[in-house]
Amino acid sequence: MSKQWFCTIHGIELKSKFDICPKCMARAAVNPSFDPPVSPDPSVHPLLPTDAKVRKNAPLARGVLDYFPRALAAVAELSRIGNEQHNPGQPMHWDKTKSTDHADCMLRHLIERGIVDTDGVLHSTKVAWRALAALEIELEGKKDK
Repeated sequence: MSKQWFCTIHGIELKSKFDICPKCMARAAVNPSFDPPVSPDPSVHPLLPTDAKVRKNAPLARGVLDYFPRALAAVAELSRIGNEQHNPGQPMHWDKTKSTDHADCMLRHLIERGIVDTDGVLHSTKVAWRALAALEIELEGKKDK
């Protein structure tokens, strides 16, 4: 019996674990070292609550995007720059095996907050990216418990 794969963000059925969701292409890439946001059963590890009333209380647009549009755009651009640096020529993806010392990196960039780094990116943007990376890894670890 073959497994059914779904995008856990949009619930769209995918052909394989490494298939790209048409709605979140920037998040998923065909790359064996990348674990895209898919699960054989989206009810096992959903990213949002499955209860509709509870899920509507997760204000992703109003509580994150609308609060921090410039910061999120800067972090997204840093993700693009980092992908070109660490995975040149590959579709955008986060190889979590590279540069895993998020807390130390975060503090090194925090010391230089308000200053533009040699690559033209604010150190504060790098603090935000590292904080999001550390939080995502923590939350991923909790889903398995």
